[in-house]
Amino acid sequence: MIQADARSRLTADDVEFVLRATPRARRDEGLDERLDRPELATSLAEAPVLGPSPSLFFYVMARQALCAHGVDDRRVADYCAALLREFGLRDRSERIAPIDDHQHRYLVDIVADLAASHGDRQFRVLVHLGNYALWIAGVFPTWISARRGRRGGPDLSYYDAMGTRGFAEASDHRLASQVGLDDVFRLTADRFSDVRSALNDLSGRLNAA
Repeated sequence: MIQADARSRLTADDVEFVLRATPRARRDEGLDERLDRPELATSLAEAPVLGPSPSLFFYVMARQALCAHGVDDRRVADYCAALLREFGLRDRSERIAPIDDHQHRYLVDIVADLAASHGDRQFRVLVHLGNYALWIAGVFPTWISARRGRRGGPDLSYYDAMGTRGFAEASDHRLASQVGLDDVFRLTADRFSDVRSALNDLSGRLNAA
């Protein structure tokens, strides 16, 4: 299961990069405050491909985009960064877990899986419903628009509704507090359209770079 772990997975090289890229930071600023500095995002955008880790890159970029949309919560930024990091690997976005027999290409497939699931798997499917809706609508809004134009597919409001449902119901599941994500799921559900819009902005910036 994806965790809100981007900052906890920063490497020693990442921390060194942050310190070098923020020379104007006050001496009393901690790592979190330095990660918020705008000059760090600029340095990351100009860094070589084999430079900072994906966790650092996606955290700083997601955090900046989320704050611009009024979502000032570092753990939500941690979670979004982890989602971008993990779902960008092969077909991970289409599976509830890295190893899972079921592959979902559309939200309706996840909803069908949810209807047939119980217990722990029901929780994982709910989380995946939120994750997949956020991934597709956040990173690929032009695909949604093009598909809607060609085939009359659903618009962004449908993905917002499905993503909100997934995270909201997951936050109320008993396992959410056990894995320490109930607050992240609840806030992401409450602010889903803002979180999605932040990822739209981030995706647009990266595609234009």
